[in-house]
Amino acid sequence: MKKMYTGKTLEELLASAAADKQCRVEELQYEVKEEKSGFLGLGKEISAEVYSEADVADFMHAYLKTYFDGIEMESYIEITKDKENYYHIDLDTQNNAILIGRNGQTLQALNLLLRAATSGEFKKRIKVLVDINGYKEDKYRRICSIAHRAAKSVQRTKVDVVMDPMPADERKAIHNYLANMPGVSTISEGEGRERRLKIVYNPGKEVDE
Repeated sequence: MKKMYTGKTLEELLASAAADKQCRVEELQYEVKEEKSGFLGLGKEISAEVYSEADVADFMHAYLKTYFDGIEMESYIEITKDKENYYHIDLDTQNNAILIGRNGQTLQALNLLLRAATSGEFKKRIKVLVDINGYKEDKYRRICSIAHRAAKSVQRTKVDVVMDPMPADERKAIHNYLANMPGVSTISEGEGRERRLKIVYNPGKEVDE
């Protein structure tokens, strides 16, 4: 978890934190809390709260464990981080159907709750994707298949297609899926729950082989 460290310089402070947390300095995030200039350079000191990627994952795991313990539901929790700095939380519980909810609405609410709690704890926007027993991955495949057919229609008819409202992670999945498709581009429109993806005809878009 977050921990306060003190050193004569920020470099010294971070080196000490990295050694304590057994990670590279580059993996650390910090917030300076206090700086003392000292007199004639003597007594100079800097204090900062420091955390690592592992601290973020540990917080998420503890938060979810407390939640599931509170509702007396056994759970399996696995947390990884991808190259785009998204924390992927894979869950498997005694009652996955209830946690997924109708059209994934309960799962989406759990995702928002965990993201808000983690971002609040570390005072930084933390990107979170919660999945339950592969539900999201299956949904990504389904919506990307639908988007592919829609994009083919846009290529053929040159008429843009607006998809149904969907969460940010699903829009991202489609955007990435169609990124290498020539002749079409994707943009997001709308606000809040009504935000949706639009597949637009883009004859100038070419894709490198």
